[in-house]
Amino acid sequence: MTRRARADASPPAFRGHKKLRAALSSALARETLPATVLIHGMPGCGKQSLALWLARIRLCTGNPAPCDRCTSCRLARRLEHPDIHWHFPLPRPKGNPSPQRLAELLETARHERLAEFRREPLRAEDGTGVKGIYLAAVLAIRRLAHRRPAMSREQFFVVGNAEHLVPQEASPEAANALLKLLEEPPDGSRFILTSSRPDGLLDTIRSRALPIHLPPLSTSEVAAFLEDECNAGPEAANRAASLSQGSIGAALGYLDPDGVASRERDQALALLRTIAAGRRADSYRAALEFRPAGARGLLDLLASLQLWIRDLGAAALGRDDRVVNRGELPFLRETARRLNIVPHRVAHAVTQVEEARMLAQANVNPQLFMASLLLALEDTLKPPAAG
Repeated sequence: MTRRARADASPPAFRGHKKLRAALSSALARETLPATVLIHGMPGCGKQSLALWLARIRLCTGNPAPCDRCTSCRLARRLEHPDIHWHFPLPRPKGNPSPQRLAELLETARHERLAEFRREPLRAEDGTGVKGIYLAAVLAIRRLAHRRPAMSREQFFVVGNAEHLVPQEASPEAANALLKLLEEPPDGSRFILTSSRPDGLLDTIRSRALPIHLPPLSTSEVAAFLEDECNAGPEAANRAASLSQGSIGAALGYLDPDGVASRERDQALALLRTIAAGRRADSYRAALEFRPAGARGLLDLLASLQLWIRDLGAAALGRDDRVVNRGELPFLRETARRLNIVPHRVAHAVTQVEEARMLAQANVNPQLFMASLLLALEDTLKPPAAG
């Protein structure tokens, strides 16, 4: 599979969600869309793409918007519009630079990431590594928001994966200034936050934004995207789309059988096999294979484990149509039978993994919380004692 080169060095057109886009476009035209919104949905479903699309249609000077012909549209598609400011989590620069130097380093890293996205807009995201949206970026947004737009009547600030805001680094004054900015944006400034975990945002931030849920795409829509934009064959596109659960971002990862997403899927299956075997020493050994740092890099792995556990529950109920990982149906059926899996134990196991994801977000030692998780899942999924 080869991904099609894009001569215009721009991302592909936004796909799907026609009714939602029509409603948002209408709200913008009627001036009824609040200046601060929060787009939330599963990872990779197009939240940041929708945010950038909203900015494009608002700033377009042609008709109908987006026209893709006016100067504003052309700049926006190349991610070079001076009034569309896209921020996202970045690794923290090494060392202990001064606040001013830190701001410069983060801004350089942001522009480098934008350049990478122009060159390869369909590259699957690497979920490993610790990233954040730091105080220096927040202060830069605040400064720009109080300036006049460079060429348009408004300017947009898109903050992707806003759950990665790092409030502990901010002074109370800076945090209050950000909240004030979101509550009463300066004239001519709009803010679009996106998040896969809106509960990870501060309550005070969530309360100042209109929530907009972006649902997953259908399997056929994801498969069509992969065939059209990535030159994927029908079989590979349908397999990746089925595994993606409606997320183009996830599907891009599954297209490559040796990519990060595929490796995490296999690793999560290995963990489920260890859990199902019920040998506690093996669970300890599996936990010790993780590095003692970098817990946030396990978030996607834990999400894959949750999916395998849900598949186990679906197999236990005989709902093969709800199983995502169809290739492992024999293992899932046999394990569900052997462990006498019932829905309430599956639900509890999924909750336990979600609690582990919260610990990972807090950057707890991966070996410790993975050992605790694997042992807890053994207890949850093992068959009840005869009595």
